[in-house]
Order: sequence, then structure tokens, then C-alpha cells
Amino acid sequence: MEHLAVIMDGNGRWAEKRHLPRLMGHRAGAEALDRCMHYCKAAGIKYLTVYAFSTENWKRSEEEVSGLMKLLSGFIRSKEQTLVKEKVAFRVIGRRTDLSEKLQAEIAALEEKTRGGEFTLVVALSYGGRDEIVRAAMKFKGGTEADFAACLDTAGIPDPELIIRTSGEQRTSNFLLWQSAYSEYYFTPVLWPDFDQAEFDKAMESFAKRERRKGGRLGR
Repeated sequence: MEHLAVIMDGNGRWAEKRHLPRLMGHRAGAEALDRCMHYCKAAGIKYLTVYAFSTENWKRSEEEVSGLMKLLSGFIRSKEQTLVKEKVAFRVIGRRTDLSEKLQAEIAALEEKTRGGEFTLVVALSYGGRDEIVRAAMKFKGGTEADFAACLDTAGIPDPELIIRTSGEQRTSNFLLWQSAYSEYYFTPVLWPDFDQAEFDKAMESFAKRERRKGGRLGR
């Protein structure tokens, strides 16, 4: 597998179960992301795309949104040296103009400093699949599917072979709508902060047993 994508769901419920503020769940989720990157690298996966904040998430409380943005800014500052040292390229997809100018600048700086890494972490931030397709259509000048794909936020990144969603929910939630045309899905009831090596291995084992046809054969 070259590209794994994850809908990191369940941070809020994880915190609520422990009678903690929701932001504590998001912090625990950031730690789970750190672990997942290492699982991917050990498995030989080259790209990890995570759904961090959707276009719809702006409807959440101002306190939670503000806390999430501060958490992301803190992640960028605290992980910069580690990402550079471990040759991890950092990339953000989504509608950046929704973000503060300060955060946009921090993202651009980290992307530049980590460019050319051997492993790529893609963070979907203020992202929606429909919004991405609309923005791509506005740039598209005509041509082939490949030409259209080059207008997407994920230009140059292979489509994900597997998409994992945690917390028991079983829907795509507007994530990578174009790129997931032939992706496999794996749903687990485990809340994202509790996603560990054992759960990662289960997902990989499930994927390994699947026959990926991509519409090329009917029947058996």
C-alpha cells in the first residue's frame, strides 16, 4: 500500500467518556496521529492523509474551533524539527483562505522546510470534498481526468488505497470524494485517541484479504 487515509473520528466522545473538556480529546487525538505516522512508516506506506477539520466543523462552538486552531499551530511549532529530522513532508489540503493569516504562514513555512521528504503527512484542514471539486472545476481548462485531478488539492499524490474511519460511524463525510472512487474502506468502533498498533494491524490484515478489481471484471 502506498497511501492510507484516515477519518479521525471520536475525539470528543473519548473526552466526554472521561468527563474531560472536548479539547483534551483533540490533544489525545494528536498523540494518536503521531503514533499512526510511525505505524505507516514501519509498514512502508508513503502517504498518510488525515481528516483534521472539515468545512462543516466551523459550525462548532467558538471555544472548540479556537482551541483546535491553537492545537494545530502548536503541533506545527513542536513537530517542525522532528518532521525535518525524520524526513516527513508536511502538506495541507483544503480552503486555506478560511484560516488566519498567521496560521497560513506557519503552514506554508513548514511545507517549504519539509519539502522532498521520504514520507508525506497530508492534513485536510477546512476541507470538504465537494468544495475541493468545485474549486478544481473553476481552475479546469478542459482535457482528461488526469488534467482535472491536477487541479485538485491533492495534485501529485496517489489516490488512497484504504480509508479508515474510527468511532463506529460508517459514512464518507465529504472526505476525498474524487480520490476515493476505488478506495477500500475499513470501519472500526475504536475511538481515534485509542487507535493503536493492534487496531492498525487489523486494518492492514483486512485490506490484504480484499480483491481490488477497480471495476475491471464482472462476476467471478
